[in-house]
Amino acid sequence: MKLHDLMPNEGSKHVSKRKGHGMSAGQGKTAGRGTKGLGARAGSGGHLYRQGGNLPFFRRLPFMRGEGFTPPNSVEYNEVNIDQLANFEAGSVITHEVLAEAKMLHKSGNPVAVLGRGELTVALTVQVQRITKSARAKIESAGGKVELIA
Repeated sequence: MKLHDLMPNEGSKHVSKRKGHGMSAGQGKTAGRGTKGLGARAGSGGHLYRQGGNLPFFRRLPFMRGEGFTPPNSVEYNEVNIDQLANFEAGSVITHEVLAEAKMLHKSGNPVAVLGRGELTVALTVQVQRITKSARAKIESAGGKVELIA
């Protein structure tokens, strides 16, 4: 294969309409802009702040100013409760992949945190990124094990 053999995928490229090139093309004269008015002029559309007498769009938005910010590197966890883990068989190993297969994760790319709502009667080995103290106590009292992974 040589550079001159490379071609884009079929249908990925198309020739754009040539507007304003005569009546035979069907887009001649006004080139689809209609007759007169702001839409027919070059450079129309303007910026969002100018709205011809209306309150500008950005001033209509209910921004909360001075209320802090959302940290860009904050981690969002998938939260799983103890009562959801009670459905698994005794002795099974609960990992991120097992929870994803069981459709218990909201976003499968995010790490998992186990919370302490509910009761557990079966012994499980839980391998997750984060767990609360109450959830750890319930798992260990049922005869299970907790392994934190990075």
